[in-house]
Formats: sequence, structure tokens, C-alpha cells
Amino acid sequence: MFANIPTWTTERVELLKQHFESGLSCREIAAHIGVSRNAVIGKLTRLGLTRGPTNIEQHLQGATRERSPKSAPRAQYRMLQVVYQNGQPAPDAPIASERPCSLLELSHERCRWPISTPGAEDFCFCGNTPLKGMPYCAGHTRLAYKPGSRQRVARA
Repeated sequence: MFANIPTWTTERVELLKQHFESGLSCREIAAHIGVSRNAVIGKLTRLGLTRGPTNIEQHLQGATRERSPKSAPRAQYRMLQVVYQNGQPAPDAPIASERPCSLLELSHERCRWPISTPGAEDFCFCGNTPLKGMPYCAGHTRLAYKPGSRQRVARA
């Protein structure tokens, strides 16, 4: 019975264009015209009426922005460079924590390597002077940043 009545008459299309140009939302346009919101969106798409930049314009705008550096791998590489710039350190060399400190005494000027188990009475942090730009002293940095450790984990 209703199949022969067209949804988009010339008058409705003109109302759609007027409401669209005045800045009404699709929901508001649908309420004024008497059709569903999806019908309004579909007709706007078929008429080529859009708001804001298109996907292509957005893509081009995104391409002109500077990309942020891929920080994690580069930062890790720099850390490894600092650690191993004077050749490979001895892997089994003992590490002496000369200035152990508690969590409250911990600062950027102290090695943050935990010693013992958290909650234990003898738990503390190394406290030695850390390498420049690193959270750990030379000995603990050697333990923390091993080259190729990601590959070993991935294989296991």
C-alpha cells in the first residue's frame, strides 16, 4: 500500500538541502521532514553533501603533520649504546651496592635497582650513582639492558 509513495519528493529534497545548509543535525532534519535519520544520512551521501573535510583531505592533513619519533626502540638502542660503548663488560662481575637506600630515600641521583624481595626486612634499593640518563648504576644497567633479550623471549 505504501510501496508506491516515494520517500524523497522534490519538496523533501529541497527541505533537506535547506536544513542541511542551516546546520541542523541529521536527527533534527529527519524530525522536520518526517523520515528516519538513516534515510537523511543516505540521501545526503547520494547528493554528495558533507560537512567538514573529506577522508582524503583528512589523510592529506595528517601526512603534512610531523610524525612523532618511534621512541621506544630508539631509546632502547641509545641505552644499549651507553652501556656497551666501551666494549662488552664482564657479565659475571659482582655488583656492590655501596649506598643502599629505602624507597623514601630514592631519587634520580640513586640507582633504582631493587635488592631482596619487597616486603622483606632487608628490602632496599641499590643507591649507587646511576649512569647519565639511566635509572640504574653501571652494573645493574648491564643486567637490565641485555642486547637481543627480546628475541630470546620471543623464541621461548
